[in-house]
Amino acid sequence: MSKTKQLSKKQLAVIEDLFSGELDEQQVLDKHNVSRNVYNKWLAEERFDDEFSRRIDSAHRQSRLIIAGYAPIAAAKLVQLTESESQETARKACLDIISLPNIAAKKAEQLSKEQKSDEAQGEQFSAETAARLLAALAEEKGEIRQ
Repeated sequence: MSKTKQLSKKQLAVIEDLFSGELDEQQVLDKHNVSRNVYNKWLAEERFDDEFSRRIDSAHRQSRLIIAGYAPIAAAKLVQLTESESQETARKACLDIISLPNIAAKKAEQLSKEQKSDEAQGEQFSAETAARLLAALAEEKGEIRQ
């Protein structure tokens, strides 16, 4: 039997409402008539904590997937903004592009630390890969103008 099936209907309902995003934590507890003490005891239980952690990991994976899907669009838009008539906009876009490898490296390092506990989450872009993608986008932009 899975750990999820071992949770009570009330525990599962609380978890569902916590992750629906419609109510804050206290509102969820009030809705289900769960005291803070009972909730704290649930959090200390392995099966409740495992399900809670699984849901958090799932939400993080979904967020990363959405962001990853828009990363090429954002990078292309930054490259386009370097040609802006506004010098300030072009300057900021250039600075953002230059800082992307550093941001990507820090993010990759952070994700690497997180993934050590869960190797099955998949690979992330390295700073080198991010830099090559940006260079390819910039080169493509240059070819289009010629």
